Amino acid sequence: MTMLVHVDIVSAEKEIFSGLAEMVFAPAEEGEVGISPRHAPLITKLNPGEVRVKISSTESYSFFISGGLLEVQPHVVSVLANTAIRAKDIDEAAALEAKMRAEEILSDKTSRVDYATAENDLFQAVMQLRTLERFRKRGG
Repeated sequence: MTMLVHVDIVSAEKEIFSGLAEMVFAPAEEGEVGISPRHAPLITKLNPGEVRVKISSTESYSFFISGGLLEVQPHVVSVLANTAIRAKDIDEAAALEAKMRAEEILSDKTSRVDYATAENDLFQAVMQLRTLERFRKRGG
């Protein structure tokens, strides 16, 4: 019998996912991490990107997170995200619009803009689109 770990993905607004999984993959600050049952305890910051929860060899779920924290205990993995969206629920048109808007702001060198905010908005939009693309490639 395959060992499982309990996974909770929570955003600032609500719980997005709670259930058992074989593996969890997340965009940690130092690079992508893979968490399996009985993993050593760990707390790390998460970058914006895709969190993938592998339920079985044939089933997995993808989520976009805008950043947050990952806490790992031997039998529980918690993803505490600022924003979390199921990949299948990402609004592609809105993400493309946000990407274009941020690119326009960054290209306008004459106006007084907050470049850090625009760069963050651009990165968030690109990561949403990348999460959606990976989800679609896996047959989501």
